[in-house]
Formats: sequence, C-alpha cells, structure tokens
Amino acid sequence: MTRILIAEDEERISSFVAKGLESAGYQTLIVDDGADALDTALAGEVDLVLLDVGLPSLDGFEVLRSLRGQGSTIPVIMLTARTSTRDTVDGLDAGANDYVAKPFKFDELLARVRSRLREPVTVGSMTIGHGDVSLDILARRATVAGREIDLSAREFALAEEFLRHAGQVLSREQLLSRVWGMDFDPSSNVVDVYVRYLRAKVGSGHIVTVRGAGYRWE
Repeated sequence: MTRILIAEDEERISSFVAKGLESAGYQTLIVDDGADALDTALAGEVDLVLLDVGLPSLDGFEVLRSLRGQGSTIPVIMLTARTSTRDTVDGLDAGANDYVAKPFKFDELLARVRSRLREPVTVGSMTIGHGDVSLDILARRATVAGREIDLSAREFALAEEFLRHAGQVLSREQLLSRVWGMDFDPSSNVVDVYVRYLRAKVGSGHIVTVRGAGYRWE
C-alpha cells in the first residue's frame, strides 16, 4: 500500500490530512520535526512527502535541498502558509514537485497527491521531457532539440507544469495557483505573459491556446 509521510508540526492539520488520506486508501506517517522528516524520507519507506515549510530543527526548504542533494527523487509537495511568489519559486527551485498554500481544500490536495504518485520516476534521474523539450529538475537545465536554453525560475516552473501534464488543458487558474502560488485573479494576465515568454524560447508550436479554457502542451 502507498505510504505518505506528513511532515507537519501543527497537530490539527496533520491529523486532518492523515484522516483524509487514510479514507482515500493510503497509509500515513506523521513527523513534526525537519530532521526526522529528512531521515524518514531518506530511509526509502515512504512513496511521497507532504512537507511543511515551517518545521523546527530544519525548515522545509532545508529538508528538500538535503533530499535532492543526496539524490532522492521522492515526490515532494510543499505545504505552507507563506504565499509570496518568492517562497513559491524557492520551493520549486529547491526541487519541490508541487506547492500548496494553506488554507487548502483537501480535495485539491488529494488530486495533487494522486497526480504526483502517477508520475514515472527514474531512479537517479529527475529528467522529464516531451517531444524535443527536456527538463533536468535537479540541475534546473532546459534543452530544446539537444540545445540548452536559459529559463527564469518562473519559466522553468511553468514548463515543468506543462510537461508533467502534456496533452491536458490547463486553465489559467490552475497555472496561477501551481506555478505562482496565487489565488485566481480574473484581471491578471501574468500567465499569458509568461506563456508568451516560454513560447519564444521553446517554440510557439508546443503550447496551444484552447479558447475559453486555457493552454495545452502539444
């Protein structure tokens, strides 16, 4: 059975999440300290980590950097009350697979857990690709047809989100939440702006606009 590590020092939140995950058929393990979270994740006995940023001993960013630095490819979803864009970018740059801001709806968290557990992971590698575009998640390198290109942290995170969901339509709301950690603002055009930036670097044909729905990676 799939086992999920919940690294969270607020008992109310960890109990709530554990109860929901167990009802969905997962086993859970709770720790409330960063050092314990790191040791448990490295032991190889869990399949995914829900990692709070504000942990004692080691914060979530330190735990994540240590995990990736030691070659762990375990999926990690960051949980945090910090909602600034800088924190979101820091989490993604440290190697997080996803980033969920508190307070969150459990159904959304569960959907993200299921999505991350479905992703194929090659031991010793954190490279994802589709067509001629490839991303090395650990090294933060992007290549198109074998040629390395320079992406900003946000462009890289946006490209990663598209590649992980190639062929699926992603709404502006989903992209704004997952890449920027922001609630949907109908007046914001930040997603459209960064899609334009990304198209210029990876090729306009990779990202298709689906009228009234969002974008799809072809």
